[in-house]
Amino acid sequence: MSLFSRLVVTTLPLVPKALVGRVARPYVAGETLEQAIGVVEDLNGEGAMATLDLLGEEVREREPALAAVEEYVRLFEAIEDRGLDANVSIKLTLLGLKIDQDFCRDNVAMIADCARSYGNFVRLDMEDRTCTDATLAIYHDLQPEYGNLGVVLQAYMRRTLADIAALPAEGANVRICKGIYIEPRTVAWKGFDTVRANFVRALEKLLERGVYVGIATHDEYLACAAIALLDRLEVPRDRYEFQMLLGVDNELRRILLDAGHRLRVYVPYGRDWYLYSVRRLRENPEVAAHVARAFFGIRKAG
Repeated sequence: MSLFSRLVVTTLPLVPKALVGRVARPYVAGETLEQAIGVVEDLNGEGAMATLDLLGEEVREREPALAAVEEYVRLFEAIEDRGLDANVSIKLTLLGLKIDQDFCRDNVAMIADCARSYGNFVRLDMEDRTCTDATLAIYHDLQPEYGNLGVVLQAYMRRTLADIAALPAEGANVRICKGIYIEPRTVAWKGFDTVRANFVRALEKLLERGVYVGIATHDEYLACAAIALLDRLEVPRDRYEFQMLLGVDNELRRILLDAGHRLRVYVPYGRDWYLYSVRRLRENPEVAAHVARAFFGIRKAG
């Protein structure tokens, strides 16, 4: 990471919110459901699927959590009405996980029930280590009843291989990603190559168990390693998909689609876009630095 990029990332909390919004605009579909639906229509037109995420997390009152459930109901209705190739992703701290686990479970059940009525699917996003046990518990509890839930495992977590071993024997659906939250070394691998190696091993273990896998990466090395694994294990193309974030490496997205792989784009939207945007920019400091240079009229050295 360049010194300028590091400076941009370090000073993000001091940057005016309006400027963060300008920098992060490619990563967020907009503030409204209608804007998000328009983005999904464009992605479907390119041959990509989508998963829609209502932005927001860490709610401490019941009303915003219940409002989020209502928004997801409207979202499923819109997906059905427009004939979109899309499902949804949910963050459990938006649905009240930090208020009461049973309250959150009930909210997830309502969303899963609505999704089932439309023949759709719900992905339980994974958050930081304080949420891992509860998220997996809700997934294991509700999946046998509804059958349309998936979960996320993060390759940088030391526990991930054990969590794969504990998945249901049938019907498991897992997104595997590197992981983005800042975690202590006691629970998360820290080396870049180490995380890559654990990603490949986790993916291999998932595929060997017959799990449907969402391979979430923008790392070309990991995309290449995944394709090699899929080829060696002779995994049918309807048993996996690649997944990418909106606004990140559109060229790699096109390459994977042109090669005939199923690919789903994570499409976040909503008024609570700020925290998500800051996290994305911290993950992609060179992007943040590039836009900051353009905004302030700074030429890149060399």
